[in-house]
Amino acid sequence: MSLWTERILSHFTADLTRLWVACDPDDVLLDENLLAELRGRGFELMLYEDPFTFRAEYEERYRAAWDRGEQGPAPSLVLHLRRADASELPWDIVHHGRVVHLSLAELFPRLAYSAVQQVEPEHLAALFYAHKIELQSARGENESKDFILEHVYQLAPRSIRTPVDFWRELLRLHFANRSLPPIFAQHAAGIIQGKGLLADQPVATWLASKSALLRVVQDAWYRYVATLGQDGTRNGEPPPPDYVAQIEIPFDHTDVQALVDSMFLNGSLHPLVVHSVPAGVPSWIKAGVVQDPAASQALVLKGIDSLIGATPTAASSHKDWSEFAKRYGEILARTHGLPGANGNERLSAIRDRIKALQAQSDERLQAWVAAKHYADLILQPVTKGPVMVHHVPRFLRHRRSAGESKVALLVFDGLAFDQWVQIRERLIATNKRFAFDEGTAFAWLPTVTSVSRQALFSGQKPREFDDSIDRTDKEESLWKTFWQDEGVSPNEVMYRRALRQIDQLDVLEADLIHRRPKVVGLVIDEVDDRLHKERSKKDVAMWIENWLATGFVDRLFSLLLDNGYHIYLTADHGNVESTGVGRPNQGVIAETRGERVRVYRSEPLLAESAAAYPATVRLDIAGLPANFMPLFAGGRTAFVPEGEQVVVHGGLSIEELIVPFVKVSYVIGTE
Repeated sequence: MSLWTERILSHFTADLTRLWVACDPDDVLLDENLLAELRGRGFELMLYEDPFTFRAEYEERYRAAWDRGEQGPAPSLVLHLRRADASELPWDIVHHGRVVHLSLAELFPRLAYSAVQQVEPEHLAALFYAHKIELQSARGENESKDFILEHVYQLAPRSIRTPVDFWRELLRLHFANRSLPPIFAQHAAGIIQGKGLLADQPVATWLASKSALLRVVQDAWYRYVATLGQDGTRNGEPPPPDYVAQIEIPFDHTDVQALVDSMFLNGSLHPLVVHSVPAGVPSWIKAGVVQDPAASQALVLKGIDSLIGATPTAASSHKDWSEFAKRYGEILARTHGLPGANGNERLSAIRDRIKALQAQSDERLQAWVAAKHYADLILQPVTKGPVMVHHVPRFLRHRRSAGESKVALLVFDGLAFDQWVQIRERLIATNKRFAFDEGTAFAWLPTVTSVSRQALFSGQKPREFDDSIDRTDKEESLWKTFWQDEGVSPNEVMYRRALRQIDQLDVLEADLIHRRPKVVGLVIDEVDDRLHKERSKKDVAMWIENWLATGFVDRLFSLLLDNGYHIYLTADHGNVESTGVGRPNQGVIAETRGERVRVYRSEPLLAESAAAYPATVRLDIAGLPANFMPLFAGGRTAFVPEGEQVVVHGGLSIEELIVPFVKVSYVIGTE
């Protein structure tokens, strides 16, 4: 156990009392590792945000059990309050609870509080250790940023003196998935550019955004290979547009070569398609060029094997799973577009390895959910990005307070991450003006529209909309209620659904111009509608390609950006290829297309179906109504006629559960 964990949890002793109050304005206690340790000690944590929601859940799940002399869901409850004192809590809670105060200012007295606040929770343990061992005296704000950059992010900007130093450290930073928070990115960029390096370039953006950096590296790679006499086109991308800064990267340096090679193998970068590879070309660049279908297939196979070796476990963090989901989506999208005929040995090997990867990731993700890590996602702060889809409205509220007065939420119903990759690549190829800052969000389980999309638009846990959990007709009112509670007039909030055809966009644009809403929520349902008609995701990919050719997505993005909206794109769930195992006779959910799950309101019916289908999975999902009990199809199976091949959703897999969350904007200089 780390010094950090010991220090924080020393406050909590289960046998002292069963009700605790944590006054924690900096969300110290919401770190995943701390939550897991607390759970292991018999504590469960509940957020205090809305007094009515809290009271209903507290009375139903805890108080009633305690009054009966029972333990309840856990021996002890910690009520988490994002305030420095407990004065706003109900009297009975303060009277009966033991109050603990946590503050980053007190935990890191020798560092500037404003800097420590920006450090992600998973890095606080390393910072606490360095603070204790390395710091003898207090540091000012800039010195604090230097200390944090060195000891948390392993970046020493004052030691960067040459372009090779810069690109080596920048690529290493993002290869390790350690993008800098904006305050540290700006500080580091100021130091680096103060030496005359990369003047007038968006260095802070590259330090903070992996997506922005990868586009620059991809463009530079295209030009570098051209200098070696290799003429071709990028796999999935066009030549760089004139307005993208033509940055020269020192690919000849061995430190840079090693990192770039690894980024091609893991799918972060796209190889160049060339006609031939001359004998004198250095061997290290071969990961970044493909000459023929066999080379493309070999590269994908290496990427799959790399993912198999990097699959997170039941003990991994949600960020580990999110990064894995992005890499998985990139590789899966590539497999859909691979050339080659049926019977090709390497294609058969790819299919076999994909199945092995899916089986392994499904098994480990299920274990991760069963270990209650999924339940901890509900508790995560949203200011730096939504972790679950129901966090999205609160994140948009935060963005509006940060100056993005007009926001548009685009929900692509049923869009898996690999299908987002396909959309992104098509847009880059046809309209070079768009930039994408990519993240992920976790859908709600079960991954069906009536549960997860309703949570997305309402900002609520499914337990809080039990009366409409089996339908979607309340989405608009829930969306408008959320924003009305935030002080936005109902006339300034728009909701539209069933968008999919380009001729609908004229009406939408006219409404935007006439009504001038501040907040827009749109449901684009073409992907979800189509996937239920196909037998494979490759077929779905072919249909998406045809749909994209109509220009619908391109024009939708453009009209929103041109009207001043900040666009955020996400999905309510993804989808998977599945094989039918038969239909249980009982169990109904109004979202009948959720063939990977059956939901029961009766324990005996649930037990009966679980016994009839031994391969099914039963999990206790936090945040669902008490009498809303899902039974998941096991593996890559579905509750459809036995042997039938379908593309569906509702279950627990990487492709269904972790969806894209993307900010869409114009490339700088093309607005």
